Amino acid sequence: MTKSVDDLARGDQGSNDQDSVHLEEQAFGDNPLEVRDTDHYTQEYVGGFVDKWDDLIDWKARYESEGTFFIDQLRARGVKTVLDAATGTGFHSVRLLEEGFETVSADGSPQMLAKAFSNGLEYGGHILRVVNADWRWLNRDVHGEYDAIICLGNSFTHLFSERDRRKTLAEFYAMLKHDGVLIIDQRNYDSILDTGFSSKHTYYYAGEDVSAEPDHIDDGLARFKYTFPDKSEFFLNMYPLRKDYVRRLMREVGFQRIDTYGDFQETYGDTEPDFFIHVAEKNYRTEDEFLDMYSNAVHTARDYYNSEDADNFYYHVWGGNDIHVGLYQTPQEDIAAASERTVQRMASKVDIDANTTILDLGAGYGGAARYLARTYGCKVTCLNLSEVENQRNREISRAEGLDHLIEVADGSFEDIPYQDNAFDIVWSQDSFLHSGDRTRVMEEISRVLKPKGSVLFTDPMAADSAEKSALGPILDRLHLDSLGSPGFYRKELSRLGLQNVEFEDLSEYLPLHYGRVLEVLESRENELADFIGEEYRTRMKTGLRNWVQGGNGGNLAWGIIHAKA
Repeated sequence: MTKSVDDLARGDQGSNDQDSVHLEEQAFGDNPLEVRDTDHYTQEYVGGFVDKWDDLIDWKARYESEGTFFIDQLRARGVKTVLDAATGTGFHSVRLLEEGFETVSADGSPQMLAKAFSNGLEYGGHILRVVNADWRWLNRDVHGEYDAIICLGNSFTHLFSERDRRKTLAEFYAMLKHDGVLIIDQRNYDSILDTGFSSKHTYYYAGEDVSAEPDHIDDGLARFKYTFPDKSEFFLNMYPLRKDYVRRLMREVGFQRIDTYGDFQETYGDTEPDFFIHVAEKNYRTEDEFLDMYSNAVHTARDYYNSEDADNFYYHVWGGNDIHVGLYQTPQEDIAAASERTVQRMASKVDIDANTTILDLGAGYGGAARYLARTYGCKVTCLNLSEVENQRNREISRAEGLDHLIEVADGSFEDIPYQDNAFDIVWSQDSFLHSGDRTRVMEEISRVLKPKGSVLFTDPMAADSAEKSALGPILDRLHLDSLGSPGFYRKELSRLGLQNVEFEDLSEYLPLHYGRVLEVLESRENELADFIGEEYRTRMKTGLRNWVQGGNGGNLAWGIIHAKA
């Protein structure tokens, strides 16, 4: 009698026939830590391990924890045909068939495919269309094009060489239809490498009687040990892929939009996720459709700054011209004067004349651009995601007779719509915190910067010594999973070849500034109630207090970062 996957949600997990266990042993040689070879996975998934794999996954727990996440992602894009490129023992192939998707099941391990075929018959009487295929030659072994390819179960981490990873992604890309989607998941190796291993053991590998823990971790190897109730032990050697590195590879292959989820959530600032899920779209959008390519984090920021309440708050309370942290001579100084002093301080660090071309990322209302154009006669391009702010920028610049020097463009600094080597200076003030991919932002800056050009920016950051838990209220308010830090920006800029990376630490001004904005908001609340909603004002006051508390507690950093190409 067959069972459907729905039976799993009701508690029927089927049988676990221990008589079928094969006793092959894994072969790692004399030094398992030296086994860093893509092809070795075929010797790791031996029969005995494969037969126990479902105990590790726990189909029932996986079904409940995953919910309809992948199904919803596929249906939202009109997917009908799916290639399950890392079938394993068949959980997702069976689930997709149950949901009506036409599915082909591929895997590099014949043992896994045999188990998957058996599971397909047991759960729903499905005859899986299985193909034994190596990803690097996927187009040779698997035929046709697909609306979607899924590569789940932390499988992509079996690829140990850069060349193999790029070839595999190219094969995936080629097998997708023009508007197809690729979904890849991976362990949160960033957290494992940076702070050590921990796991909620909830979403993946949820078998209660099975242990899955690292036996060895370094930058080139994550060796995991799996211990089963009968005391048997098996190992997998995998490459510890960092999240942003995978995203970068996917972009370089040609995927146009990539959203990354943590344990099936868009934002995950409150806790470290066990797994990341990358959803990458192949579909190429025209210029008119470009805004739809914004990442989730950028979409959130854009919607926020386009709102009437936010526009009124920043224009009437924060200063209207400059909406960034100011440098105060006295605690009660006017916000606008302190904010312009920040612009002056930044400009003093670089040489600017009438021939200088400047790109202002996250330009807001254009206060810095007008100061620079008015003072030096230079041309400034303002790239900003809020159409509402951009319209105010154009109107003010035109009224001041500076519109011939200032160009205002709608767009995101995660995908800068300008050619390589286009600007002498890339400038930004307190904007990069709104990105969900700051590594990408730094790469884009490096790309559009001229040789010997300068990057100059400020950003509200986490202190290098800050505990992420201490940033929870701020991250939740911004719908982000993290903030940048001085160390992060130094590392990324240096990696990209920029030199003389300097950070002028002005962190004491951050809580002072947010406290000053809070004072103004509270003192003018009756007046502001006519055009800023009460709910917005209440949330803003809470948010400002969180910034003040975080800054005074030493968990936040702010200052001017300057580097040269």
